[in-house]
Amino acid sequence: MTKELKEEGFGILTEIDVKETFKKKLDVDFRKYRILGACNPKMAHQAISAESKIGTMLPCNVIVQETEDGKIEVAAVDPVASMTTVENEELGGIAQEVRSKLKTVIERLS
Repeated sequence: MTKELKEEGFGILTEIDVKETFKKKLDVDFRKYRILGACNPKMAHQAISAESKIGTMLPCNVIVQETEDGKIEVAAVDPVASMTTVENEELGGIAQEVRSKLKTVIERLS
């Protein structure tokens, strides 16, 4: 997963093991579930330069979870949908490019 993200220019800034956290904090058993905070530095720079408060929507969250049938599912935030709440036309192209790169990563894993 991280290899595919790297190939599209993303690095992982954060990694949250939800299963481990729920066990530690709540003593609850949970399926395998990780949240990766993926960031493409070049595009993040462009986005923050265009809109200083866009950092509240960064990094792009990608989840890797085990489904009920034991398969692994990968999903990512849709940056285009996220950016629609921000009224800044400069972000549209950046969000489209990020969406395309994340889609490529997920398709490679399918």
